[in-house]
Amino acid sequence: MPPARHLLRAKDLADARFDERLTVADMASVAMLSPAHFSREFRTAFGETPHQYLLTRRLQRASELLRHTDWTVADVCMRVGLESVGSFTSSFRRMFGATPTQYRAAFPPAAHLAKVPGCMVRLHGRPANRSFREDGR
Repeated sequence: MPPARHLLRAKDLADARFDERLTVADMASVAMLSPAHFSREFRTAFGETPHQYLLTRRLQRASELLRHTDWTVADVCMRVGLESVGSFTSSFRRMFGATPTQYRAAFPPAAHLAKVPGCMVRLHGRPANRSFREDGR
């Protein structure tokens, strides 16, 4: 049986506004249920509590930011809606098996991985004006 529409509305809210101060009570109000009843229904429908889902969503976004930006770990933590860098680091390590700093080090910027063919290096490395009767006079 597919999840009820009111639960999907709450899940969509968590997906759209994970970076804000969003609580289980906020999600429950969108679903028009009490927080306790909402938590039970959500866990039954999706296999995890609303808090776990929200934290997972935030940590997934944090992993993307760590891979693709040069923001500090504290900035990433705040931008995904978390307030404690210590809790963020602990949760991140539990989910990804590495601290945010170690995780970032495992994914260096693409500029370091780009290989430029030798012929292109030689072409663009040649001086513009050469003196061996090749300057077109």
